[in-house]
Order: sequence, then C-alpha cells, then structure tokens
Amino acid sequence: MANDRLRGKPDVVLTPEVLSARLDRAAANTDLDIREGRFQRWLALIAGLSSALSGIEVAYEHYKGSYSRRVMYTPVILSGALVAGGMSGFFSRRAARTILPAVSVLTLGDCAVGFYFHVRGIHRKPGGWRLPIVNMVMGPPVFAPLLFGVSAYLGLLASFLRRGEAAGSGILPLPAHPDHWARIVTGEHEPISWAQDVREGRFQKQMAIATAVSAFFSGFEAWYSHYKNNFRYKAQWTPVIIAPMLMAAGIAAVKSPRIARTWLPAISAVAIVDGAVGFGYHARGVLRRPGGLKKPFYNVIYGPPLFAPLLFAACGFLGVLASLLRREKRR
Repeated sequence: MANDRLRGKPDVVLTPEVLSARLDRAAANTDLDIREGRFQRWLALIAGLSSALSGIEVAYEHYKGSYSRRVMYTPVILSGALVAGGMSGFFSRRAARTILPAVSVLTLGDCAVGFYFHVRGIHRKPGGWRLPIVNMVMGPPVFAPLLFGVSAYLGLLASFLRRGEAAGSGILPLPAHPDHWARIVTGEHEPISWAQDVREGRFQKQMAIATAVSAFFSGFEAWYSHYKNNFRYKAQWTPVIIAPMLMAAGIAAVKSPRIARTWLPAISAVAIVDGAVGFGYHARGVLRRPGGLKKPFYNVIYGPPLFAPLLFAACGFLGVLASLLRREKRR
C-alpha cells in the first residue's frame, strides 16, 4: 500500500464487488486455460493425489491377503512412483514430459496385469464363474485394478498438455493447425492427431468415455461392497443409482455437445457430493469400530474402505472436466 501511495496509485478497497469481480476474472481465466489445454501442472498434481488414494486402498487390501504373491507389491510401489511423478510434473515441465508419462504407462500395464490376477482369483474360488455373484462379492475386487488405472490415465493426459504460464510468456508458438497461414508460409504440415487434440484442449469425447468407464468400475465396486453389508443404510444405494446415470451421461456426451455442457456436469456434481458424503459415512464407520481411534491401523484395514467414496467422487471430477473441454477436430 505504501509503495502504491509513493507511485501515485490509489488504494484499492477490497469491497464485495471488487472481490466478486476478481473471482469472476480468475474463473474466466481458469476456464480459458482448460479449454485451450493449458493446465498441465494441475492435472499432474491431481493424477498424483488420486494415485495416493488408490495406493492406500490397494496397500491395505493386499495386506489383508498377506501379500501372498510378489506381484501384489507392484501397484503399491507404482502408486508411490505416480505420486512422485505427479508432484514433480507440477513443478517441472521436463518431468511432466518424461517421468510422468513413463510411470503412467507402467502403471497402466500393471493395472492390466492386476485385472488378470483378480479374474483368475475369482475363477479359482469354489464354483468359479458358475457362481459369479457370490465369488465376485467374496473374492478379489475384480475391477479395482482398472479403477486404479484412472490415475495413470490422467497422468498420461497431463504429459501432453501445455503449462498455464505459457499463455502469458509472450512467446507465440507456431500454430498447430495444418492449414494455418503460418504453416503454409513455412511449408510445414502436420496432420491433426489425438496428441495434438489433447495439447489444444480438444478431448471432450475422450474424457466423456473415461467418465463413463470409471463410473462403471466405481459403481460396480460400490455395489458389491455394500452388498456384503446387505445395504444396511439407505445411503448405500446412492452410488449404485448415480453411477449408471453418470455412465449414461458420459456416453450421451460423446454424441451430443449439449448433453456434455448440461447433463454431464450436473450429474458429475451430484457424484462429487455423494462421494464426499460417503467418505463421511466411511470415516464414521471406522470410528465406530471397537477401539475407534485407539486402533486406527486395524480399524482402517478391516473397516469400510475409507477412500473408496473419494475415488467415486473422482469419476465426477472427470465429468466436470469433460464439460469444460472442447470437442475433437481431427482430419
């Protein structure tokens, strides 16, 4: 303030109107960055944080299985690596383009391997796939490894995006569109690829499909997890009901830009709220177990899966992000 007075600048009074104008400007800038694919730092950070939640869930689920196979350690190790890759990608452009995609691809491969082992685990239970409901409910969570792959998918996408600070750097890169006048003059031609679409923030359809797929995985996990508890509370039905709605909105958004801007973000917001409420219920379930906080490690492991509702909320986040993106324009 003192410097402003010395320079002859008037003091700015932070009135509600000024604060509202600043928030509106910040929201508009954020929306523009997302639409143009300039949010690499934040998506890398989100990929890392979601991987941390998935990694914790995997760690104590495999602990219940006593880590009977060495392959059960791989998702725990890779989740930590993806957290480190996401954090480093937030601070370093180079890490976002090298470390993050490498770890993301390895994690996606591990998720496919984990899905195979979970399917085989169900097959080896008494009755195998002749008793699908019983063995899927009582056996290893069949889609959990693929749900973990959502974090790796976000990390891979982040590696193709641009960083937010590039917009204000004053450096104008050569336009990527093949028939732009700058490329015609220089004689450079490049067909539009899916990677270029991602760099320009044009991957709404792809993100809508990811929303639908992740909603299916998470909703299925919620169904058989709550089925074990015989749907004791009415609130346990909410993710089972919301997940198909989010799936339908994601699939419809691929065909309809209007649904992508209206129904998809609306249902996604409901999923986010439901995930937050579910996290509260799961935390309360852990606290109500014998010993409560006096035995945190034991109760978190053998109580309701603490972070599973937040992974369902992450599906809603994908839907909201999809609604802010632009449609693909490939040639």
